[in-house]
Amino acid sequence: MKAVTAQAKVLKKEGVKFVTGFPMNLLHEALAKEDIRFIKFRTERVAVNVADGLSRSSFGDNIGVCVVQHGPGIENAFAGVAHAFADSVPILVLPGGARRPEYSVVPDFNMKACYKEITKYVDTIDHADRVCEIMRRSYTQLRDGRPGPVVIELPLAVANQEIEDASFKYDAVKRTKTGGDPADIKEVIKMLLAAKSPVIRAGQGVLYAKAWNELKEFAEIMAIPVYTTMNGKSAFMENHPLSLGCGARTNTKQSMHFVKKADVVFAVGSSCTNETFTSLIPSDKVIIQTTIDERDINKSYAMKQAIIGDAKIVLTQLIEEAKKQLGSAGKKDSTAIVKEIKALNDEFEKEWAPRLNSDETPINPYRVISDMQKALDMNNTIVTHDSGNPRDQMVPMWKPIIPGGYIGWGKSTTLGQGMGLAMGAKLANPDKTCIWVGGDAAIGMVGMDFEVAARENIPILAVVLNNSVLGGYGGNFPVASPKYGLNILSGDYPKIAEGLGAGFTANVTQPGEIIPTIQAAVKSMASGKPSLVNIVTSEDPVFPMYHNQW
Repeated sequence: MKAVTAQAKVLKKEGVKFVTGFPMNLLHEALAKEDIRFIKFRTERVAVNVADGLSRSSFGDNIGVCVVQHGPGIENAFAGVAHAFADSVPILVLPGGARRPEYSVVPDFNMKACYKEITKYVDTIDHADRVCEIMRRSYTQLRDGRPGPVVIELPLAVANQEIEDASFKYDAVKRTKTGGDPADIKEVIKMLLAAKSPVIRAGQGVLYAKAWNELKEFAEIMAIPVYTTMNGKSAFMENHPLSLGCGARTNTKQSMHFVKKADVVFAVGSSCTNETFTSLIPSDKVIIQTTIDERDINKSYAMKQAIIGDAKIVLTQLIEEAKKQLGSAGKKDSTAIVKEIKALNDEFEKEWAPRLNSDETPINPYRVISDMQKALDMNNTIVTHDSGNPRDQMVPMWKPIIPGGYIGWGKSTTLGQGMGLAMGAKLANPDKTCIWVGGDAAIGMVGMDFEVAARENIPILAVVLNNSVLGGYGGNFPVASPKYGLNILSGDYPKIAEGLGAGFTANVTQPGEIIPTIQAAVKSMASGKPSLVNIVTSEDPVFPMYHNQW
C-alpha cells in the first residue's frame, strides 16, 4: 500500500468518522476509500475551527482532524491552529508537503519552523515506513497530558511511496491518566479544612477529564463555592446553590466577592495563567492547584501546594480523603454560604435587570441573551459566543446547566471562531441544538462558510447581534474613527444567509420578537439546514466587571 493509504487507515483505526479541510491533498482520495467523510470548507481557518469545536464538545474523546494542501493550505490554517494552541485544544492537522526539489528552496514555506511555537508536536513523515510510528506518537501527544494541536506533514514524494501491506501494524492509542501523590492529597484537604473562606476556581481541565460530577460532590462535601474560568465555563452547573458563575474578563458580582474574600483559592484543572481573559487572583491569597501539566505550577502565581494529575482522578482522591478527615460529620454545613451566594446573586440580577428586561429599541444585547435562555431547552443546547462584545456580555450572563453546554474561549480572539466551534459541536452532538452568537464584525470574517453548513447539512443557529459597528473602536480612536469610519459596518445578513442556502432567516427589530423567532429558527433546523437570525441591537459597551484587576 502507499504511505498515504496507511495514514488513512490509521485515522480509521482511531475512530475518525469525518475530517474537515480544503483540497487538494492526496489524503482525500485515501480517506474516501476508507469511508471517512471529508467536509470541504471555503477557508482553511474555519475548517480548523470546526475540528477545534468537535474536540472541545466531545471533551477530547473525538479528536478533530483537518486536512489541507501544502503551501497556501497550511499557511491559511495558521490562525486556527494558533487559537487551538492558546486554548489548549487537541486537534490533528494533516497538510501535504512540497515536492523534494522544492524543500528548503526560497520561497518554500518551512512548515515545521513556522508551526513549532503553536503546536504541542509538529513533524514531517520523511519515509513511508515511519507512518505508523509518527501517527502513533501524534495520537499519544493528543490524548496524554495537556491538550494541544499536532501538525504532521506528509510530502508528496513520501505519500506515494509503497510499503508492504504486512508491515502496517497499528492499534488505536489509549489515553494514559495519572493521579496525585497521596501525601499531597492529605495536605490539600488539611489546608482546605483549616481555611476560613476557601473558593474553588474550576478550569477547562475539569471538562476534558469529565470530572463535573466529582467537582460537584467535592464542593458539596467541603461546602466550598465554585467559579469557573471562561474556558472552564459549564464545568460546574450555574443553577447549583454553590455556583458563583464565571470569573473571566467580565464576571459575576458573586464570583469576585468570594475571590476577594477568600483566604485560599483552590484551582482545579486551571492553568492559572495571568492573562487578559480571566480574572486575576489577588496577591494576598494562598493558592492550591491541581493540573495535568507541571509547567502550570508556579507559572504566573506562587503555589503553596500543588497536585499533578487528571482532574477526575485527583478529585476522587480528594473526596475520599475529605470523608476520612471529616469523620462522622460526613460533610461541612453549607447553609450560611448558600445563603450568602443567593443574596449576592439576587443583587447581581437586580442590578442588571433593567438591561436584561429592557424594551428599548434598538434592542439591548442583554435582552437578547436573557430571552434566548427562555426560548431554548437548556438541557439540550450548546452555545458559544464570538470575541468582542458578545463574549463580554454572554460570559457572565449565560447560565449553562449541562456539561459542555457553553463553549467558552478567547485566550486568542480571532473574530469568527465561534461559527466553526458551533459547527464542530453539532458534528459531535447531532441531537443537540448548537448556537453561535456573534457580532456583525465576526460574520464578516467567516460568513461565506455558512454555505458549508447548508451544503453539508450541519444545522446550526447563527444569532447575529447587529449594531452596525465594530464594538469599542469608536471611543478608542476619537480622531481616526470618525475620519476613516473605523467602527462602521453594514450588511444585510439574512439575505446573504438565504443566498448561501439557509433554511430559515429572520430580521428582529422588536424585543417581543426574540423568543418566537428563536423558537421558529430551532424548529426549522429539523430540516437539516442552518438558520440565521439577525437582531438589530444597540452597542451598550457597559460590561459586568467586578474587581477584575486587583
